Amino acid sequence: MSSRVEPQALSPATEAKLKSASLIYVATERANGQMSERKPIWFTYDGGKIFFTTSPDSWKAKRIAHGSKLFIWVGDENGPFLVGRAEPVSDPAVVDRMGDAYAKKYWIAWLGLFRPRSSRVTEGQTKAYAVTLTEGQPPPAK
Repeated sequence: MSSRVEPQALSPATEAKLKSASLIYVATERANGQMSERKPIWFTYDGGKIFFTTSPDSWKAKRIAHGSKLFIWVGDENGPFLVGRAEPVSDPAVVDRMGDAYAKKYWIAWLGLFRPRSSRVTEGQTKAYAVTLTEGQPPPAK
């Protein structure tokens, strides 16, 4: 299983969708090479990268730690398809910018719930990631 993803410029339509969508649907690659189930997640898009958080105990976090690529559909399960390589984010300033972006995008995060916080990342309660993206073709349905 190769985890290398070369960044590339995204199409204007995909960029527009990343800027307007409230969800991305993410799957990871299992050790046996099969794709996991797609799960909707909150995200922010900035500087050509997707940023998101997840529980350190999630399968997504475990598979990312083992080098899994991310398979990403933007906006809905039939939206633009991207392949990503997630790298952990530990810089408190970056995590707090994520939290500010979530608060502008999701009303419940504006209230203070489910918002990325640098203290939670520093304490190991949450994992934060930045995802390098490339466009591609979705894997065949199995």
